Amino acid sequence: MSRIIIQNGMILTLDDAGTYYESGVVIVEGNRITAVLPSIEGIEALETDEIIDATDKIVMPGLIDLHYHTAIGKGYLDHLPLWEYLDECWYPLVRAIDPEAAYWSALASYTESIKSGCTTVNDMYRQVDSLADAALDIGIRAVLCNDVALDQHNLDTLDINHQAYLNNHGRGNGLIQVRVGIEWLPLASPELLREARALANTLGTGIHVHLNESQTEVDYCLEQFGRRPTELAYDTGLLGPDTVAAHCVWLDDTEISMMAETGTHISHNPNSNAKLGNGIARVPEMLAAGINVGLGHDAVECNNSADMFEVMKYASLLQRASRVDASLLPADDVLRMATRNGAKALGHQTGQLTTGCLADIILIDTNNTIFTPLLRDNAVHMSSHLVFAANGSVVDTSIINGEIVMKGRVLTKVDEAQIVREANAAFRRIKDKMVVVRR
Repeated sequence: MSRIIIQNGMILTLDDAGTYYESGVVIVEGNRITAVLPSIEGIEALETDEIIDATDKIVMPGLIDLHYHTAIGKGYLDHLPLWEYLDECWYPLVRAIDPEAAYWSALASYTESIKSGCTTVNDMYRQVDSLADAALDIGIRAVLCNDVALDQHNLDTLDINHQAYLNNHGRGNGLIQVRVGIEWLPLASPELLREARALANTLGTGIHVHLNESQTEVDYCLEQFGRRPTELAYDTGLLGPDTVAAHCVWLDDTEISMMAETGTHISHNPNSNAKLGNGIARVPEMLAAGINVGLGHDAVECNNSADMFEVMKYASLLQRASRVDASLLPADDVLRMATRNGAKALGHQTGQLTTGCLADIILIDTNNTIFTPLLRDNAVHMSSHLVFAANGSVVDTSIINGEIVMKGRVLTKVDEAQIVREANAAFRRIKDKMVVVRR
């Protein structure tokens, strides 16, 4: 079996011990990491090996985008707050989406993600067959689910989600997984939440749900159900160690306890929450309660960027600013939220560079002013640059599931120019089909 040998790189493993090698080696065989070493000494390359010289590059785990929506309408009507935005833009667009438009929109979304260092997306959208095709074509690891809501909202049903699972789960040697999705509680019912849990249990898969994103959502659930959103999710069995709850901005102390008790994972999406005016999640309290918190960009309609480096920076800075405390969310912790914690939430053997883990690896070019000055023997200094200074433009190479999908910032499996053309055409076509239905 041929190998990929990454040598002479600054190896930031993000393993339990925080291992760092200033000029180390990572060896990949098939889709697994088989060695992480402090030097090239004693390693004999074979003719079939692919050698990557990582001089002046940080070699680290790929970033995991724990809450994600394929997007078609970046920048369109994005001046509105959440509830109005959903009615005027998001739902009309996703109701009008067809398989072809979903395919090209997914490819455009995944292109932006790979080029900014993301190797896994937890994507809730529609037309999951098209999303899976796009993910396989470009080579990204994708956990997919449908936008499931009550029938009258004209989105997806649990039957559609079930069929998407049967069609796609496990494709690409496990590169594609399918979960059960719940759009959010204002478009659901207690019965639908119980049925979603039952389906997930039957399939042996997980759940992805929006929860406590805005104060209006909390108020709506109290009025309609007499319970706060997380209380309702708890009562119906939706929460659990196989569930990723997105946003969770408006959790009270009781709801934080429910999340911790059930082992539910939270995707913190600070950029989206800020842009939509939804507030700042109580991340320090979540972490203190022992909740596993990862990071997500949400959608470029409500963020305008899929760059997870930006998300890492916002995650720390918003907490520090709002609480007047510069000690909160240090760089190393934030890096682990974007890698290790996301992997844990999805049950993946990724998020760190250790022997036996799946080979999802990115190479960061430090030969630029973004990383100047750089103490190469100081992983803390390096982490600070990654979280507070860097952006996706520094990502040079991406390896996903042992395959090089980007090298020298050029995608290896798809034509980026074609993706841009087709995604632009798809938006123009779908925009003309939009029908706005106000509450």
